[in-house]
Amino acid sequence: MTSADYNAWHRPVLLDETIEALAVRQDGLYVDLTAGGGGHSAAILEKLGGAGRLFSADRDKESLAVCQERLSQVETEGSFQTIHASFSDFPRWLDIEAGRAADGLLADLGVSSRQLDRGERGFSYLKDGPLDMRMNQEEGQSAAELLALIPEEELIALLRLYGEERYASSIARSIVKRREEGPITRTLDLADIVASAVPSRVRREGNPARQTFQALRMAVNREQQELAHLLMELPRVMAPGGRAVFISFHSLEDRMVKQAMRRWQDPCECPRDFPACICGKKALGRIVTARPVAASEEELAANPRSRSARLRAFEFGGTAS
Repeated sequence: MTSADYNAWHRPVLLDETIEALAVRQDGLYVDLTAGGGGHSAAILEKLGGAGRLFSADRDKESLAVCQERLSQVETEGSFQTIHASFSDFPRWLDIEAGRAADGLLADLGVSSRQLDRGERGFSYLKDGPLDMRMNQEEGQSAAELLALIPEEELIALLRLYGEERYASSIARSIVKRREEGPITRTLDLADIVASAVPSRVRREGNPARQTFQALRMAVNREQQELAHLLMELPRVMAPGGRAVFISFHSLEDRMVKQAMRRWQDPCECPRDFPACICGKKALGRIVTARPVAASEEELAANPRSRSARLRAFEFGGTAS
């Protein structure tokens, strides 16, 4: 498979901007926690020398297999290892490095084109398939199982929080009414239920199921909780001068990353009217990106799915105490 073929499998978003933000060193230790098809990982590995090492992790075994194949074809002096793991497993598996801290870490919080485009994975509202949506199909509750049990009020809250869905109440009501007739197990069945629950003018503006499917995917994969774990654990494994880069596609996730970086830069908990800090908490580093980095016009033309991508980067001055 050529590089172009791999990019067709999943086109890495903000690739040049990511590599620039990571400031990759030849002898560094780098971690790509969302390896996907290996696009970002391959670009990192290309820059590593003999002492450099890359860990590429993903919770999706299919994606990780493609990443392994891609990285094995990269011409590099550096070494790499692929890890089947989610954010909540981090950094346990990194501790095998005998205390060596990470010089760079990447988390691309999006879903790969391959996952979205294959009906059998259950992410697509355009193709028929089992209503699954699990990134790791070996564990957890599928979207169909979630919809079979969730109370209507909780479903409304889920659609509003993760999907920012204006018609959450009517969609949830329609889902609950439909499941009384039998389980909802197919993606296109759910898409039809959503379409029937919104005004006709909304259907004319585009597929109305997008936000519902997004909300269910985030809930099924516990994406907010996984990210919260990563943001809590990450500072203690970063080397002085090490950089953490996040690419988010949802306002909730971007806000979580932004707030975490602000805390890392200014962790003082003293009341604002105190003349001096007495809590003793020191800055962990500095925010590299004053504003989130968005895709260029050229990238948008080549990959419309990059439209909502936002990149933020933080440089650590030391490890957390």
